[in-house]
Amino acid sequence: MRQQILVEATRLFAARGFDGTSLQDLADAVGIRKPSLLYHFNSKAELRRGVLEELLSHWQDVLPRLLLAATSGLRRFDAITRELVTFFTDSPDRARLLVREALDRPVELRASIVDNVSPWVKVVCDNIRAGQKQGMIHPDVDPEAYVTHVIALVISSVATFDTVGAVMHAGDDAQAQRARHVAELLRVARSSLFRPRERADDDNETTTLTSADHQAR
Repeated sequence: MRQQILVEATRLFAARGFDGTSLQDLADAVGIRKPSLLYHFNSKAELRRGVLEELLSHWQDVLPRLLLAATSGLRRFDAITRELVTFFTDSPDRARLLVREALDRPVELRASIVDNVSPWVKVVCDNIRAGQKQGMIHPDVDPEAYVTHVIALVISSVATFDTVGAVMHAGDDAQAQRARHVAELLRVARSSLFRPRERADDDNETTTLTSADHQAR
């Protein structure tokens, strides 16, 4: 029940804003009485904190697993970035909520980001600097600024896709348009980080592996 409340709160806060959503609206969306809602969350403010904490703390759980599972260079980058994009495309309300909160309550959201997101940003930036020393990543990349751009690009583009995605080819269905959107987002993030030689080496390795798989079949 607590999880259902968080899901509906994310959806309604994203659609109407925190001030535009009442506790009764939330109880009706979940299908419970208002006192039952207050049993799990003492107030609307506490529920908002719960929504943001679950959303932002996701990365504290996911990033270490990704870094351990990945190898190096593009593979590690693709794993982390795709996980970030998928987390928001699976539920665009998460991205819409963050955009709303950034505009409506920037100081409060900033504090949550510092507590929950900054630790994994430091890990990614340390990896970017290691890649620069190895010659894989553009030497002029500013790690912290780059990560900030990628976060903003992912969140804002997912949050607004249903609107700005209208400029894409009308012949594609919604799923195909979204797939193209995600693929291009990943390409932009990747190509602005890795030097051409690193990208070419990875492409050659991917082609070799693909050919080997084909022959094995």
